[in-house]
Amino acid sequence: MSDTIVTRAPTRIDFGGGWTDVPPYCDEMGGFVCNVAISRYATVTITRGEDADAPNESSAADRAIATAAMRRFRAQGVRISVQSDFPIGAGLGGSSAAGVATVAALAALRGNYMTPTAIAELSREIEIGDLRIPGGRQDHYAAAFGGGLGLRFSAGHVDVRSLSLGARTRAELEQRCIIVYTGQSRISGETIEAVIGAYRQREPRVLDALRHMRGLAEQMADALGSGQIDRLATLVDTQWSHQRSLHPAIPTPLIDEIIARTRDAGAVGAKALGASGGGCVLVIAGKGRADAVRNVAASLGDVLDFSIAMNGVERCA
Repeated sequence: MSDTIVTRAPTRIDFGGGWTDVPPYCDEMGGFVCNVAISRYATVTITRGEDADAPNESSAADRAIATAAMRRFRAQGVRISVQSDFPIGAGLGGSSAAGVATVAALAALRGNYMTPTAIAELSREIEIGDLRIPGGRQDHYAAAFGGGLGLRFSAGHVDVRSLSLGARTRAELEQRCIIVYTGQSRISGETIEAVIGAYRQREPRVLDALRHMRGLAEQMADALGSGQIDRLATLVDTQWSHQRSLHPAIPTPLIDEIIARTRDAGAVGAKALGASGGGCVLVIAGKGRADAVRNVAASLGDVLDFSIAMNGVERCA
């Protein structure tokens, strides 16, 4: 009989502060991100024994993460497969969720206990160091911890603030927050490198935008933790005005259309998720306008249903 370990890790909605968690900005200036984990999962299955050589149907990116993680753990005679219930390149932090779930599964295989912080950091080391994929830390922490987070970044340290999300707040987020997949996958690494390159050159436009985004994210964490969804939506809307100014590839005609038309239907806040240039758009409907906004959004892209994932990475079997 073969032994099987199954783990899963959630993806996330990044409300604000993304980009400020990417070195060297976070090391030199300090960063802050507000996000919430959602029930769109990367699920990892490790099999050892007779099924180790079975065909692997994971995506190429997930296979690369699994292979690099296996080298880190010196795992032999095992097969790792990754299934995702979200689109690839959607801006939901999916590759980081896959990395976190893989690290947790390999640790379980060896009987090792790892803290969520240790899992997040090793997952990031594999993605950034081993695979040379540009990015920040927030996605790994969302996948490892779950729930709502206020994450403060500095040189060599991450301060994790778990936000209190009561049942009413979670229900309101699930009703009013609408995730629209544009159908346009994006390559985040190129955009990240361009923005960070502009930061290194101290371009005033980028410096100003990142400073505002960091401050807005700090306010978002307070609003989210106190259940002020209207205030959160207003801050998200302001965030997008700064985010889109970072690089011309971040907004697209379809993203702009989704935001404009859902606003006409009653949305009070919206932004593209992740590095953008495609992927998903977050739209926050005004009170009593969720159905109308959702209908308009569904005519422009695929609406991804979700619930708030209060647990981070977890073992399923």
